[in-house]
Amino acid sequence: MTHWPTRIAFLLLVMGGGILIGTLTAPGAWYAALDKPPFNPPNWIFGPVWTALYVLIAMVGWRQFEADRGGTLMKLWWAQLGLNFLWSPAFFVLQLPWLAFVIIIALLLAILSFLRRAWGRDRVSAWAFVPYLAWVAFASALNLSIAILN
Repeated sequence: MTHWPTRIAFLLLVMGGGILIGTLTAPGAWYAALDKPPFNPPNWIFGPVWTALYVLIAMVGWRQFEADRGGTLMKLWWAQLGLNFLWSPAFFVLQLPWLAFVIIIALLLAILSFLRRAWGRDRVSAWAFVPYLAWVAFASALNLSIAILN
């Protein structure tokens, strides 16, 4: 049996939260004036990448919720989502790249911990988090480079 209300709720939570935070913390003049490393992607790439990643994050969330809503994997899923949603305000609103770097490293560790634990239990969820891990690892390097350059 499928649990469409749960799945829709997770999509709304993750996509809605991502859109809301992205809108409220959109990069402005401060970010435009920062020195950036040569591997900094164009701004237009972030929207499509995060849209795809948020769909995967939502899917993993509903899978874990349906499997064991109080389990370790679900707790790690909530932790990564909270850290994910915390990064943009720290970086773009507070304008604290070093604080944002601490947050993104914690996010990276939460994703790695989720992957390690999910690998033997839910390979679909683990694989769905691999692109997320890759992007957050890249974003961590970008965040660190911006913090160092500025």
